[in-house]
Amino acid sequence: MDRRSFITKAGVAGAGAAAATALAAPAIAQGNPKITWRLTSSFPKSLDTIYGGAEVFAKMVSEATDGNFTIQPFAAGEIVPGLQAADATAAGTVEACHTVSYYYWGKDPTWALGAAVPFALNARGMNAWQYHGGGIDLMNEFFATQGLVGYPGGNTGVQMGGWFRKEINTVADLKGLKMRIGGFAGKVVEKLGVVPQQIAGGDIYPSLEKGTIDAAEWVGPYDDEKLGFQKVAPYYYYPGWWEGGPTVHLMFNKAKFDALPAGYQSLVRTAAQATDANMLQKYDFLNPAAVKKLVANGAQLRPFSPEILEACFNASNEVYAEITASNAGFKKVWDSLTAFRKEHFLWAQVAEYNYDTFMMIQQRGGKI
Repeated sequence: MDRRSFITKAGVAGAGAAAATALAAPAIAQGNPKITWRLTSSFPKSLDTIYGGAEVFAKMVSEATDGNFTIQPFAAGEIVPGLQAADATAAGTVEACHTVSYYYWGKDPTWALGAAVPFALNARGMNAWQYHGGGIDLMNEFFATQGLVGYPGGNTGVQMGGWFRKEINTVADLKGLKMRIGGFAGKVVEKLGVVPQQIAGGDIYPSLEKGTIDAAEWVGPYDDEKLGFQKVAPYYYYPGWWEGGPTVHLMFNKAKFDALPAGYQSLVRTAAQATDANMLQKYDFLNPAAVKKLVANGAQLRPFSPEILEACFNASNEVYAEITASNAGFKKVWDSLTAFRKEHFLWAQVAEYNYDTFMMIQQRGGKI
């Protein structure tokens, strides 16, 4: 080959490569733009598993974009109070929040269906309905009317029934009981004579200690153990029938979310689903040791009697009948959820229930 011709061609090729590189950089930047968001949590940093979900989510998004999409979490109260997280996000005060949708059920009971309502689904059932039964889409139809987009971002698993200063053996024992319990469950137990109280987490212990309230529900062993409730209300009941599988949501201002590049939207959904799974796994890992520690320090585990559970179930159905008769949006979501609930618990009785029951018998017999 002619030396001069080779050098000329090589020079042209090199120039072309350089030009391609120069053109590629802006294209990459456009596809992975610099975005900084703020996220307000409904939880204090002391509840590291629930609050930590926001940190896990933000870390995943940042790492996947080489730090180009950063989301800074703020604990409850640092920007707005915890129970105003969704309102602040819808208003555009912040771009995102990490919250539980039943906190806002007073505005419309449909909010609660995205999180947990009495005698609905357990955590696995909620995830199955949401990801494969249309639950996410149904809730996002509703969230859109509130200026929001939401995706599951955590689950605690079935919660405990709460801390009681005295034993609760019959439905009659519930009459006049002052209990820190809110939302949908408060409306249900009110039918059985309970006087529901709305009390912030930090005020529960002194209220139980002084006798201002007789009982309080919180979350479950890992979170409850930190608050020392067993010292002032030793009877620890289960299950928390009002929260069989409470979903924690990552919510986003709809206009801000819709303006994201498609790749970022996809990443948000993926990171949210990973955060959702991670939180439940973490609770499942931490709760066994926590419940043993609680019992060692004086907590007395007690199951709600079948009579009490049956009465609460019937009262819940009364509430659902009242709401579905007057709220078409609630009815649309509730009908979808309950149709799947019937199938979920039918299947759960077959392999899963029998395997778990056998293994629990072995555990009680000291064989595992």
